Amino acid sequence: MNPSLILALDIGTSSTRAILFDAQAQPLPDCVVQAPTQMETSSDGGATFDAVALFDQVVSSIDQLLHKAGPLADQIAAVTCDTFVGNVLGVDADGKVATPVYTYADTRNAPDAEILRLELGADGAAQAHQRTGTLIHTSYLPARFRWLARTQPALLKAARCWLSFGEYLLWRLTGQRSVSFSVASWTGLLNRRTLTWDADWLAQLPVAEEQLSPLIDVDQPLTGLAPTWAKRWPALANIPWLPAIGDGAAANLGSGCDHPDRIALTVGTTGAMRVVLDPKLASVPAGLWLYRVDRSRALLGGATTEGGNLYAWLREQLKLPSEETVEHELAGRPPAAHGLTLLPFVAGERAPGWNDQAKASLIGFTLNTQPLDIVQAGLEAIAYRFALIYERIAAHLPPSETRAIIASGGGLLSSPAWLQIFADALNQPIHTLAEKEITSRGIALLGLEQSGLIRRMADLPPATGKTYWPNPAAHAIHRAALERQVKSYQQIYG
Repeated sequence: MNPSLILALDIGTSSTRAILFDAQAQPLPDCVVQAPTQMETSSDGGATFDAVALFDQVVSSIDQLLHKAGPLADQIAAVTCDTFVGNVLGVDADGKVATPVYTYADTRNAPDAEILRLELGADGAAQAHQRTGTLIHTSYLPARFRWLARTQPALLKAARCWLSFGEYLLWRLTGQRSVSFSVASWTGLLNRRTLTWDADWLAQLPVAEEQLSPLIDVDQPLTGLAPTWAKRWPALANIPWLPAIGDGAAANLGSGCDHPDRIALTVGTTGAMRVVLDPKLASVPAGLWLYRVDRSRALLGGATTEGGNLYAWLREQLKLPSEETVEHELAGRPPAAHGLTLLPFVAGERAPGWNDQAKASLIGFTLNTQPLDIVQAGLEAIAYRFALIYERIAAHLPPSETRAIIASGGGLLSSPAWLQIFADALNQPIHTLAEKEITSRGIALLGLEQSGLIRRMADLPPATGKTYWPNPAAHAIHRAALERQVKSYQQIYG
């Protein structure tokens, strides 16, 4: 038999998953391993991982999966990987880890991001945005390297090279150091037009190009495990290991959103909206980012810091009744009839305004305001932020009669009332996903595609659930409420 299974490694901020998928991109039920991860946080905004501990966890997950697979391990055609992106660690001249893994959630470099904005000015920041597809923000490496130079120069000096965790993993296993265009695009340092490290940024940062990994694409897999690992995992020793891609790109692929007609909407703890399109986009819309899936596919979208986290906070603080009761009452309420305007920025703002200093605000409450009024206003407010993102995305998509928004994420899918709010606010049908492991499924599809086991990903569409259809009258009310939200934002933040 020809090998037809894909081993998918999904390395996230809350868990590491190792899953064996078949040629139909379905997980084998007895070949799933999940191990929780714990981000180390500090009161000053630190958010890091221990690289060695995380590496050991991935190794243990592979060990367990291969044990579960038994003789099926010989049918593995390729290993694929995605990671939480916007992370970096330093490795010294002896190959030892010199720093923690700094994640996108680490905000200790906020002053350095602000200094960069001032140094570049509005025109320079806009030019950097168009070159790299990313904005100046704490999530990206320009501000991270400036912060290291300012606060930890010894660590900066000790690092011979800088890698994301996915690069570090494959470098440890194969001895080869490289980074995919996908992961590199999340650093803020990849020139989107030339697919090279951006010379203009490097000229302003305390890091040289040779300290960054050589750039490759997903069709350039690494083969040949180092002897120790080849002996440990003989079934994986000589098969392709695809370079890691970004978790957001993998989620789009797993959702069936691998072309401009399908827009992925994910709301878990936080949220994101993304669409795959031609990377030759003339200009990146203001407030959005443009990452890469690979050399021929770009990922346009925006992310929010708010999502299920706000809903969970409201449920806890307002002492709400059962979820079933809340859902029932929300479903019977008219849209935006509470008289409230809410800015949902419980952890600063990302897209589209990228205001780190933004705070949540509740405007218009009275002695008659009820807890459920605030909950409804909160859910609507988050939908309005996505409506702003969607407008900027849709302006750059070709006209289509078949455009669809595909929804995933536990925060959103657990609330039918919220799904209807999204459909009405965006004035678009919202199709829910029935697939459970969309990120892992995305890299499994990529492995099947690159191994020649499928012609294209669209041949294996994901399972979908209920569709929520927009109500035009409700949309008109939400549109007026969105305009009030925008006006309140401008009054507070300019």
